Amino acid sequence: MSTAPRTLVVRLDSAGDVLLAGPAVRAVAAGSSYTALLCGPLGERAARLLPGVDEVIVHDAPWVGLRPAPVDRQVTEALVDTLAAGRFDRALVLVSYHQSPLPAALLLKLAGIGWVAADSVDYPGALLDLRHHRRPERHEAEAALDLARDAGFALPPDDDGALGVLPPPDTTPLTGGDPYVVLHPGAAVPARAWSAARATRAAGALSAAGHRVIVTGGPGERDLTAAVAGGHALDLGGRTDAHQLAGVLARARAVVVGNTGPAHLAAAVGTPVVCLFAPVVPARLWAPYGVPHVLLGDQEAPCAGSRARRCPVPGHPCLDTVSDTALLAAVSRLTGPGRPPDGTVRGAHRTTRPADPPRKSGTRPATGSARSAPESARSATDTERGATV
Repeated sequence: MSTAPRTLVVRLDSAGDVLLAGPAVRAVAAGSSYTALLCGPLGERAARLLPGVDEVIVHDAPWVGLRPAPVDRQVTEALVDTLAAGRFDRALVLVSYHQSPLPAALLLKLAGIGWVAADSVDYPGALLDLRHHRRPERHEAEAALDLARDAGFALPPDDDGALGVLPPPDTTPLTGGDPYVVLHPGAAVPARAWSAARATRAAGALSAAGHRVIVTGGPGERDLTAAVAGGHALDLGGRTDAHQLAGVLARARAVVVGNTGPAHLAAAVGTPVVCLFAPVVPARLWAPYGVPHVLLGDQEAPCAGSRARRCPVPGHPCLDTVSDTALLAAVSRLTGPGRPPDGTVRGAHRTTRPADPPRKSGTRPATGSARSAPESARSATDTERGATV
């Protein structure tokens, strides 16, 4: 009788990247005796929200991130020692379509991990035991799940493959009980969000249209959220950790946000998303996954495909020219008939296997139904998971 392996999943980069890896992580957890997730500092809070993870290992890798860490021999050796102590049998390195898994794979091999799998367009030599080839135009969440499946890890029958997080807390004391729409104006990459002035006008337009608006943001975004909220909205900037933010998003009727981590967190708790999507990266790979959503923004703008961090075009026209009329229409389509009219918590912790331990992916995370959400969107555009409404 074979013993389930101890498995390490590597997903560096940001919180959004880690959330998109969630279905793949659950598949690995379903077929492993122990599952660890190696992530970067920016992804740690999201990693601790994922079902199926027994251990989170944090490493500030010098080959990723907006401000990469310097190469440090002692830090690298310490990581190799930590991974070796984990006695992992297998490892999956998850990367975005434009990244190489080989730096991470080298360290895993030095740590004595005998079997390593990853998507790689580069020749891996002895670094990969499974050199996986990503299917063209595959959404990032599905590409990660494809790798897990081909590495021998399958989701249980009761897991629909949607994004998901551990059940969020009750955040009614923060938000109040009346229905609301969330506006999240910030992003780690400025090119992927509205300018502050445009977001401020949006808060006013949403309020004038009768929506109760809650503005969210991290501790470093308090000035931004205060300016955007003004006299129109409740400002929760800097007042929520990642788990509390999941609770705030779960109770929202819709979330208005750029292509950034909270867009994927909203999807993970099953809330519809109005996504201000700058075309610096392809929407087909990074759009909100598994929930009804509307993409706003000029996808044919000159910055398309540039992966620019700051808008290279004066005036940020791909997003700042989105009109209030388009915004309000998008929110209306996502909160109209058939949508929860109040602070209903979508994606309560569900399972069809009551005896399963909570960490295993057989236990459903907090998520919306990935089957019902696209179904409701097919009257417009039928695409991959999370069809654009």
